[in-house]
Amino acid sequence: MHESAQGPRVAPAAGRTAPTPRPVPGPRSAATPRPGRPGPGPVRPTPPAQRAQPAPAPVPAAPKGVPSRPENRSAPQLQLIPAPADGALDAAEEAVDLLLESGRAPGDILVLTTGEQHPWAAHELSFGEAAYWAQQDAGDDVFFADGSAVDRAKPRPVVVVAVNGDADGTVARALPVARDRADALLIVCGDPQTINSALGAGV
Repeated sequence: MHESAQGPRVAPAAGRTAPTPRPVPGPRSAATPRPGRPGPGPVRPTPPAQRAQPAPAPVPAAPKGVPSRPENRSAPQLQLIPAPADGALDAAEEAVDLLLESGRAPGDILVLTTGEQHPWAAHELSFGEAAYWAQQDAGDDVFFADGSAVDRAKPRPVVVVAVNGDADGTVARALPVARDRADALLIVCGDPQTINSALGAGV
């Protein structure tokens, strides 16, 4: 009886696994929630009459020591979005969303409130004024400030004002300064009569 010859055992070839593709980070989405905003959720419909036009490109700032451009600094493009006092902040946030969607950088936008502070501003101020105003100096995101502190606000290409109250005549003081702070575009959300009176001209 012959012993059956055992041939060499052939192990199945180990299949090389293809490398797993790594995700490539994309650009920041305009829908990225801003400070104080809730995460992704149902999108609020924007009334057609209130859609903001794409903002003009920012004009480069003059070098330090050079006088500001009076034709630009004193006359930014002006847009009025009619809204009741209790809806002015929502209208302002809608305007900011549209600006971001149109390609505006978050750091281009300053939002002022004439009544109750924006929740983001109130939250950040709880950590101290120095840290709060340092975020304005960083200039890398939308900055929210109270209209009573408009004199401390630095110019930005776009200023959005929510006329959500008028305690002690804040609107009359804040709107002219807000117009001076807007390099290219001033958007005011609120009662047209109050706004026209504060700016001293029809909008």
